[in-house]
Amino acid sequence: MSKSVIKSSIKDVLLIVGGVLIAGLGLKGFLLPSGFIDGGITGVSLILNELSKVSVSVFLIVVNLPFMILAYFQLGPKFAIKSLLTIIGLAMAVHFLPYPVVTFDKILISAFGGFFLGCGIGLAMRGGAVLDGTEVLAIFLSRKTGMTIGDVILVSNLFIFLFGAYVLGIETAMYAILTYISASKTVDFIVRGVEEYTGVTIVSKYSEEIRKMITDKLGRGVTLYKGKGGYNNGEEDLKEYNIIFTVMTRLEIYNLQNEIEDIDPKAFVIMNSIKDTKGGMIKKLQI
Repeated sequence: MSKSVIKSSIKDVLLIVGGVLIAGLGLKGFLLPSGFIDGGITGVSLILNELSKVSVSVFLIVVNLPFMILAYFQLGPKFAIKSLLTIIGLAMAVHFLPYPVVTFDKILISAFGGFFLGCGIGLAMRGGAVLDGTEVLAIFLSRKTGMTIGDVILVSNLFIFLFGAYVLGIETAMYAILTYISASKTVDFIVRGVEEYTGVTIVSKYSEEIRKMITDKLGRGVTLYKGKGGYNNGEEDLKEYNIIFTVMTRLEIYNLQNEIEDIDPKAFVIMNSIKDTKGGMIKKLQI
């Protein structure tokens, strides 16, 4: 195993562990003591905890499990297994660690509970995993329907908040919306981008190997541009390249970066945030 792989793995572990501990603080230090909820699968788990009084740690694993199975087939076994272990880690942290109850002020609970939960989710995503299966479901449904990822997340959370209003009260649901806004904005900040898609431009002398990796291994479409390196002085000395452009969801960027690193550690990679896409080969090929 190369040094770069070991270094990357250590970084991922540190990000995920940090994300788990911080998200645990958001849940146990803020939301759980006051019966507050959030959006996504975490919100469903908190609602079920309020209704049944069964530990939220159990629901965090059980409710997320089907989405991890879905992730196994849609995003790959490595991502699914890492995410499942991360979710189990969060459940254990919430169950066993003695987090202090920070405050009972409802506004502070909504703002900072969402902040710490979103920070934990964002760090876990930076480490190549998720703490909540909502985005996995959103990616799957966006490929099967005409809805965007953002639309799927919005609609699913709308139903969660409506259900929360019915079983826990309108006031709790309204605070939950504030919690969700705080968490989602924090996630966007941590992962550097509010958009669902990322346009990736790759310049490398191993462009053909990278192209095959993207189309065959990752199942994504690519576009090739003819280009020349501009570093040398003479026109005749400029090296010609096939410049690769592709579009990925932000959960797939992690795998793409690792694959490029294995092929060409010196590749020049440019990433641009894209709000949405239409047409082309956005849906993953079923290889």
